[in-house]
Amino acid sequence: MIAAAERRHGHGAFAEAFDHDNPTAALDRLSDLLASDMQAVNRIIVDRMHSPVALIPQLASYIVAAGGKRLRPLLTLAAAELCGYSGERHHKLAAAVEFIHTATLLHDDVVDESDRRRGQSSANAQFGNQASVLVGDFLFSRSFELMVEDGSLDVLRILSRASAVIAEGEVLQLATTNNLDTSEAEYLAVVAAKTAALFAASCEIGAIVAGRPAAEAEALHRFGLNFGIAFQIADDVLDYSAREALLGKTIGDDFREGKMTLPVVYAIGRGNDVERAFWRRTLEDMEHREGDLDHAIALIERHNGFSAAIDLARTHGALALDALAGLPFRPMRGVLASLVEFCIAREF
Repeated sequence: MIAAAERRHGHGAFAEAFDHDNPTAALDRLSDLLASDMQAVNRIIVDRMHSPVALIPQLASYIVAAGGKRLRPLLTLAAAELCGYSGERHHKLAAAVEFIHTATLLHDDVVDESDRRRGQSSANAQFGNQASVLVGDFLFSRSFELMVEDGSLDVLRILSRASAVIAEGEVLQLATTNNLDTSEAEYLAVVAAKTAALFAASCEIGAIVAGRPAAEAEALHRFGLNFGIAFQIADDVLDYSAREALLGKTIGDDFREGKMTLPVVYAIGRGNDVERAFWRRTLEDMEHREGDLDHAIALIERHNGFSAAIDLARTHGALALDALAGLPFRPMRGVLASLVEFCIAREF
C-alpha cells in the first residue's frame, strides 16, 4: 500500500531513499544527515540533566546512556529542515521532546513493573520505583523549561497538549490491560495517545520554528500521527516475533503483562471458545504455564493476527506518505518517506 501511495503521487524521491535489502539504512541515513544537529541536542540534554542532587543526573544518565534510536528528536530536526529552517531553536525543542519521551519511559516501566529496558536493567529495577517516578517528573520539568525558553506559545501549546494526551493514553491502557473485550478501536485509541501523539507533536513543531503556514504544520502533524501508529503496531508485532538481542527487551513481555495488543485482539476476536479460555487464563487471570507463549504465538498465526496487524500498519504508513505529499519537495522528504517503510520492515 505504501508503494501504491508513492506511485499515486508520482514522487520518485519517496522510494529512492529506501534500501529494501537494508531497511535500517533509512534510519542510518537520517542520523547521518542530522549528526551535527544531534550533537548539539545531546549537549543540551547532558547540560540540562545536571542537578546538585546526585541521584538525578545518575539515574537520568543511566537511561539516556542506554541508547535507543532517538527517533522523536530526530523527527523534530528533520521536520525543521524539511521546512527550510536554518537556525538553532529546534535543538532545544528536540531535547525537550527527548526529555518528555524519557520521562514517559521511566513512568511506564514503573507502571508495568518492567525490569528490562533496551537490553539492560530498567531504571526502576536499578534505582527503585520512587526514584524513577521522581526523576521522570524532573525530566518533564526540564522539558517545559526548554519550551518556555523558546518563547513560542504555539510550541508550548503543542508539546504540553501532547504530554497530557500521553498521560491519558497510559490511563486508557490500564483499562484495556487484562481485558479480553478490548476492541481494535480501543487499542488504536491507546496507541494514538500513548505513542503517536508525541510523534505528531515532534514533527509539527518543526513547521512552527520555521514559520511555515498552518497547512504545513497540520500535514506534519498528520504525518507524525500516522507514522507513530504504524511504528507502535509494528513494535507490538515484534514483541512476539523479534530476536531479543535486537529488540532490547525480553520477547513476550506484552503477553506476560496482559497487554491487549493488536495481534492478540485479532486472535481473540477470531478464535473459538477453547481458545478464548486460554486467553482468559493467561491475560485476564495472569496464570502462565510453560509453553504458553509459544501457544499464544501459534494462535495468533492461526488467525493471521500478525499479517493483519502489519496490514493496518501499512495503511497508516500510506496515510503518513499522503501527508508528506503536501510538503516541500526537498531531499529530507524522501528520507522521511523511507523511514515509514523502515518502521514497518524493521527487526528491532
